[in-house]
Parts: sequence; structure tokens; C-alpha cells
Amino acid sequence: MTSKQRAYLKGLAMKLEPVVQIGKATVTPELTKSVDEALEARELIKISVLKNCFADIHDIAATLAERTRSQVVQVIGKKIVLYRESESKKRIELPKAKRNK
Repeated sequence: MTSKQRAYLKGLAMKLEPVVQIGKATVTPELTKSVDEALEARELIKISVLKNCFADIHDIAATLAERTRSQVVQVIGKKIVLYRESESKKRIELPKAKRNK
């Protein structure tokens, strides 16, 4: 993902409300499944990490991205933004990456 594409997704994510909340149980198989389903339906999602979660937010983001085959767009404060192109419901058209000649 290019920096231009990442900036575009960050702009879209500003308007989003969190669709998943992570509490003290951190990353469970059930949570991973719900994040995976949300990514397939929406492509770009925001996740809120609650105050009672003591795991490192960057570790949580990396783990979720790995398990859902998505990309971490942004980690800011207690929010994580993930992106994965949907296989069936493509909604977001990313800016094209420049090709080197």
C-alpha cells in the first residue's frame, strides 16, 4: 500500500464509527471472526480498544491484520483502522500506485 493510498483510507476512516470493541479478553477466535466478517462487508473498519484491555494496541493491530489478511491503515490512541479489499462487495476504489519507468 502506498502512502497516498494510506492517506486516502485515513480520510475515509475519520467518518467511521467503531464496529468492534476489544476488551480485557483481547484477541479471541470469536473476535477475529467478527473482524473478518466486518472487513468482508465494509472493507474499511475502525476498532475501539477499551480501557480494560492491557495488551499493547500495536500488537493487537498486527495480530488482527495477520489473522484476517488485512492491512493496518492506522493506530491512533485507542483506535485501530484495518483495510482489506472485499472479494464480493468491492466498495472502495484506491488511488492508483505510480509505476516506476
